[in-house]
Amino acid sequence: MSSTLFRKKKVEQSIQDTEAPEHALRKSLSALDLTVFGVGVIIGTGIFVLTGTVARNSAGPAVSLAFVVSGVVCGLAALCYAEFASTVPVAGSAYTFSYASLGELPAWTIGWDLILEFALGTAVVAVGWSGYIRSLLDNAGWHMPDALGGRDGASGFGFDILAAALVLVLTAVLVLGMKLSARITSLVVAIKVTVVLIVIVAGSFFITSDNYRPFIPHSRPVEAGGDLQAPLIQLMFGWAPADFGVMGVFTAASVVFFAFIGFDIVATAAEETRNPQRDMPRGILGSLLICTVLYVAVSLVVTGMENYTRLSVDAPLAGAFKAVGHPWYAGVISFGAAVGLTTVCMILLLGQTRVFFAMSRDGLLPRFFSHVHPRFRTPHRPTVLLGLIIAVIAGFTSLSALAELVNIGTLFAFVVVAISVITLRRTRPDLPRAFRTPWVPVVPVLSVCASLWLMLNLPVETWLRFAVWTAVGFLVYSLYGRSHSRLGQRERAAAATAGSSAGGPSADGTR
Repeated sequence: MSSTLFRKKKVEQSIQDTEAPEHALRKSLSALDLTVFGVGVIIGTGIFVLTGTVARNSAGPAVSLAFVVSGVVCGLAALCYAEFASTVPVAGSAYTFSYASLGELPAWTIGWDLILEFALGTAVVAVGWSGYIRSLLDNAGWHMPDALGGRDGASGFGFDILAAALVLVLTAVLVLGMKLSARITSLVVAIKVTVVLIVIVAGSFFITSDNYRPFIPHSRPVEAGGDLQAPLIQLMFGWAPADFGVMGVFTAASVVFFAFIGFDIVATAAEETRNPQRDMPRGILGSLLICTVLYVAVSLVVTGMENYTRLSVDAPLAGAFKAVGHPWYAGVISFGAAVGLTTVCMILLLGQTRVFFAMSRDGLLPRFFSHVHPRFRTPHRPTVLLGLIIAVIAGFTSLSALAELVNIGTLFAFVVVAISVITLRRTRPDLPRAFRTPWVPVVPVLSVCASLWLMLNLPVETWLRFAVWTAVGFLVYSLYGRSHSRLGQRERAAAATAGSSAGGPSADGTR
């Protein structure tokens, strides 16, 4: 049985499966499209919210260093993703990579977890977008009825109609084609990046050097906790992270890391890229580099405009401009945040549907969902199904407690991809690799260690929820995926043919 759980799908077979007409996606994306997708999904609430929270509570002006540390951690993972996405240009990202290197059960596990990660991420971002829109409407004198404003604060029935509507509209856009999605993303990303550049350029004129002193505030130890909200590392070793000081920078890095989540989604579009061997590394690494530079610049400007002890936790960028007497910029920033979140939501939904599609094409999920639209060449069936489910989740559920599951799922994927790079280098050194991760196995090992460190800093409650979802996934795989696996069916058919040839009757009827 263990041999079937860890059976591997050859890279050549994965690529061959993408050529079947009923399962073939349209190749329409360029390196620029991929970079825009990456920037579009990475720059979201993180840059508009986390900067103030982390500066005020953990790092002070050194929050910029925390962004550098997180950028380096993500860069290690990005180098691993770039090699795999260019070597195995197939939809599914970490799921497809681990199927070729670690086996079916690990592939199922990471695919199952990515489905949850992207679903919750899409719903959480949609709810956040709805909050920005309601705030803008309130400023204009238009107020949404309480019953249609979501579950938070609702005394009776509550449904977030704006969040659900956003998900449904973006679902329709994704069904109509990747190129249309790329064009809309390009427009929205242009608006979002413009707002970020306004913050950097305009804010630089209001920087006061005294606000940078001390750049790294004196360390302040944090008392270790013992409940489910405490980080796992506290319960395991009794160690509590420090606020401020050098260790506070690393504590802050474990928080602002989540502002970088999303670059891995670029890898899910490998099958729809015209020249994945060249363009996937450019898209993945380029988007991560651009966002890291913008994050560091914004954090330096904001902490220079206003002392970190007075930064707003909810809206630090807007609050900093209000503090220097320019509230007009606050409205511009809120508008940019609201517009920008639409691309985050769309690209998260895109990533989830591609993972679901790849798992369905392999038979681990019903094959009904692996057929593409005859005209648009998009996986319309899983896109519509997941869009409807996420719209309901976003409308009815307050997801703040579940949002951290997005983080642990991403870090788990980073670990799997890094291990997969080492494994495939040893088992398939003959594969042509347009991009090679440097210094293997050092870089992948560092990526694994960094990701595990950040995972240990997540609350115990998050680990328990992650374990429950994974256990449900094992049950689904045992009851359906294992018996319907196309790879397993091929192996059984080959074994039956070999057995028939070896034990069948000879030409004269003897055995």
